[in-house]
Amino acid sequence: MPIAITELGHQRAVPIELAAAQRAAGEQDRGRGLERVLAPLGPGRAWYTRPAMQRLDIELGDRRYPILIGPGRLLDRAALEATLPRGPLLVVTNATVGPLYLPRLRATLAGRTLAECVLPDGEQYKTLATLDGVFDALARARVNRDGAILALGGGVVGDLAGFAAACWQRGIACVQLPTTLLAQVDSSVGGKTAVNHAAGKNLIGAFHQPSAVHADLDTLATLPDRELRAGLAEVLKYGFIRDAEFLDWLDANLARLLARDPEALAYAIHRSCAIKAELVALDEREQGPRALLNLGHTFGHAIETAAGYGEWLHGEAVATGTVLAAETSERLGWLTSTDVARVRDLVARAGLPTSPPRIGVERALELMSLDKKVLGGRVRLVLLKSLGQAVVTGDYDDRALRATLEARVA
Repeated sequence: MPIAITELGHQRAVPIELAAAQRAAGEQDRGRGLERVLAPLGPGRAWYTRPAMQRLDIELGDRRYPILIGPGRLLDRAALEATLPRGPLLVVTNATVGPLYLPRLRATLAGRTLAECVLPDGEQYKTLATLDGVFDALARARVNRDGAILALGGGVVGDLAGFAAACWQRGIACVQLPTTLLAQVDSSVGGKTAVNHAAGKNLIGAFHQPSAVHADLDTLATLPDRELRAGLAEVLKYGFIRDAEFLDWLDANLARLLARDPEALAYAIHRSCAIKAELVALDEREQGPRALLNLGHTFGHAIETAAGYGEWLHGEAVATGTVLAAETSERLGWLTSTDVARVRDLVARAGLPTSPPRIGVERALELMSLDKKVLGGRVRLVLLKSLGQAVVTGDYDDRALRATLEARVA
């Protein structure tokens, strides 16, 4: 419960006992990587627990880069400059995020050579044609190998800007500045960049690790509710595939996350990034355990492509795909009906869809056959042995997959 404080003009009237309690609480919070701050909440003010900056590092042999998580990341010039080269910069953003956060970033980096490329907003614009527009902006700004792209936005902006950085002059630096929950916990981390093709999602792309990820928690305040829920699909994924204890925490704290509780969001983002960092360090180019991160994605990408890019948000399709993966796992005898019911319940309580569109069995199988995990012509799936333990396998009974699709998409 926040501790209310009255205000008298420019001075705060704080009883001595309350001040002592605040100091004690602050010390306890800082021990947990938090800080207690005064923030406007309604007509007065109140203390709430504000996450302090946290750092994770992606370790890739002799290479590494930081993930910096916390409020005010877009205002921290020193931290940004420490991860930027000295040359010209191009900020790639979109028409929704740009008006909200470009002025802030521009002020923080005042004095730097900073050009801007503002894209239309939406998955339907994640195309080669849009990518060509980013190349035009890079040419106009004369960004060379001593420069960098800053990707300010969600997953579409991050994927597209990262791919542009991978291609331009055979590779320049890219710093990810994710502004959505989905981008902060998943797409900005790990170096997978791409654009879509009519035949399937993310079919044209490259692995290109960012120089850094700065996840500013303050940007989540302007995130539409639907986008917040879509991001929770990826957060739930980490519990399902790798961390049953985290899944239990999510089960108990979904309401706090949906209410945008700062402490709950900070913990969920940090834990999600820690799990992804571990898997990327083990398998940078997704030849092994990193593919576990694709739980729900083989089904989900088929849904997105069949429905038309932009009709379903990526997180919505992944959430439904996760339910289908759980149902297939049950048919294989790996999950119990109670496990599957829990998966459906968590997805539904996060405000996400649990039923796919009726795209047809053969259309679903056709789209799934273009999945990037296909090996030797066999569609490999990420399935659940238990809640908290996933496997990537092509060794499953085709009848189980077909039965799931016939029940759900026919």
